[in-house]
Amino acid sequence: MSKERARRRAERLAVLEREKAVRARRVARRQRRRAVLKKLALPRLGSDGRLYHRSRRQRVGIVVVPLLAIAAVWLFIPETALRILLTVLLVLAAPALVVVVLGRRS
Repeated sequence: MSKERARRRAERLAVLEREKAVRARRVARRQRRRAVLKKLALPRLGSDGRLYHRSRRQRVGIVVVPLLAIAAVWLFIPETALRILLTVLLVLAAPALVVVVLGRRS
């Protein structure tokens, strides 16, 4: 009877050790991945040296609004030369408009 209990205890301990090893490998892999990503991530610094933080809504707006304006230009203006000129103007003016509208908040 005691040999049977000892065998079952040994089996339980072996299973626990395997699970512990799997968890340790997962944690180590996660830590290595985070360390690599942290090394690769470059901070976005403002002119005053502070980080810029824009919300997801703002970033989507920064991309979508100019694309909609360019689409409107190409849909409603018949002359190709004027279309190209307005598209270039929108592309060049977009960064300045972002700063004016959203500001340089961090």
